[in-house]
Amino acid sequence: MLYLVATPIGNLKDITLRALEVLRSVDYVASEDTRKTGLLLKHYEIKKPQISYQEYNEARILPRLVRLLQEGNSVALVTDAGTPAISDPGFTLVRSALENGIPVTAIPGPTAFVVALTLSGLPVHSFTFRGFPPRKSGARRRFLAVDDASPHTLIFYESPYRLVAFLEDALAVYGDRPAAIANDLTKLFEQVQRGSLSELIEACKSADLRGEYVVVISGLVDSGFSLFNFPPETD
Repeated sequence: MLYLVATPIGNLKDITLRALEVLRSVDYVASEDTRKTGLLLKHYEIKKPQISYQEYNEARILPRLVRLLQEGNSVALVTDAGTPAISDPGFTLVRSALENGIPVTAIPGPTAFVVALTLSGLPVHSFTFRGFPPRKSGARRRFLAVDDASPHTLIFYESPYRLVAFLEDALAVYGDRPAAIANDLTKLFEQVQRGSLSELIEACKSADLRGEYVVVISGLVDSGFSLFNFPPETD
């Protein structure tokens, strides 16, 4: 059995009882970062052999994991934080397991973009998660333009080193829409900043940016409707 085990995105207390139960019972833990996962396992006094499984060794390690599963071993896949396969390794392992008739199940838990969305103050009834954008401005603007006319709230992940450049490109493509940026979610210094894209750009230029950011941007809203006050539903 392959278990996709969600782990805390910040606060270690956010791990579920079921996740701990699975981590204690499996034969192996496939970890995006064995050091970070090692700290989590040590905190909960869990001792299991770890196998490094991340972006740079995925193709090489994948056959080994499939072979272990075929031999009857149980494997828990975990990422640095959050839910496996969400902007992290996992998709190819899940697909390979299913193609080989290996049962797969998920142990749900935290996902950073969901937490940021609910805290953003932007509409949550319909959204599009786009993950990490391209690093170069030209490709990034083309990437953003795909959703230029989308009415759905848009969600992105971004590095602190490219956050300002990303927000500037978003402003150029989308106009000065309402948005929010979130980092250190569930941690002691959790921060969510809300405002227009231009306001957030100015705030970020003078800030000490650290850690991974979630950027939430309003979708395109008809001029006749308020961002937060949609007309009542009719039958």
